[in-house]
Amino acid sequence: MVDITIRGAGIFGLSVAWACVKRGARIQVIDPYGPAAGSSGGIVGALAPHVPEKWNTKKAFQLDSLLMAKDFWSDIEHAGGGASGYARNGRLQPVHDENALDLARKRAETASNVWQDNAQWHVVRATGAAWEPISTTGWLIQDTLSALIHPRKACDALVRALAAKGVQVTADGADRGHVLWATGVAGLEALNKGHHRPVGSGEKGQAALLDHNAAGHAQLFAGGVHIIPHLDGTVAVGSTSERAYDRAAETDDQLHAVIAAARDAVPSLKDARVIQRWAGLRPRSRSRAPMLGPWPERPGHFIANGGFKIGFGMAPKIADVMADLLLEGRDRIPDGFRVEDSF
Repeated sequence: MVDITIRGAGIFGLSVAWACVKRGARIQVIDPYGPAAGSSGGIVGALAPHVPEKWNTKKAFQLDSLLMAKDFWSDIEHAGGGASGYARNGRLQPVHDENALDLARKRAETASNVWQDNAQWHVVRATGAAWEPISTTGWLIQDTLSALIHPRKACDALVRALAAKGVQVTADGADRGHVLWATGVAGLEALNKGHHRPVGSGEKGQAALLDHNAAGHAQLFAGGVHIIPHLDGTVAVGSTSERAYDRAAETDDQLHAVIAAARDAVPSLKDARVIQRWAGLRPRSRSRAPMLGPWPERPGHFIANGGFKIGFGMAPKIADVMADLLLEGRDRIPDGFRVEDSF
């Protein structure tokens, strides 16, 4: 039986732990702050694809992962009995002018080529339904690839599934076997100390949870804001992207602007009560892509970091690829995702 130590109980660490324990590895997950203590404890959960043109390895990897997500989360929910909040209900975006309409139609053709029969990108007429963003042109972009998840509940579902396999998240412990570092912003800061230029950094995001039930509807992207109708009858709106900030865990007027933008875009949210505010740091690698693979200066140690805004969407395939590497020595990490690409 192979021993694996995973340091970090965010979405990457927990997902890799799950993929490894399913293959029979002996796993320990160590995090002094507990599960989902960092950005994985956020509230938005937009699993949205990159635009389909200029296709590259990053977009192809993300497509594979988004298509794996349904079975990945269903398996976890069945194993541990916890709900992840996952649903693939698509996304709607307003089209603001004729140039944007022309571009959206071209992207529909491109999506047909690269997504094939797995999902569709359409330009559709707005219907005036309550759960639609306002569109000045009367047109909307609809894609069927986008999904949503509740980040905190997803991490809790992973913790429950691991516990069902006899794996607990502990605050401390000695390394056994290969060691995977999935420690988010703290991990990036540690890597920065050993290199002449920054490997990555934390980027602040702010989001809010509104008391409005639109469960079962598509997520919306309008006014520069993700609007996520969670299955529990709340709506998350977010988020900011702040590379300069004073207090990482505090919300401020920038979140007020996000809430206002969501209400302007979707009038049915106008009177929705704010029931929670969140702010935190997301791990952003210098390359903006996830950092995966062996730690060059430390034999037997590996890194999975840099999830930034797409960590939950990338997690199913990252878990599979990193399990291949840790357990079998099989390297399927695409160019642009390797740790050394950010050095």
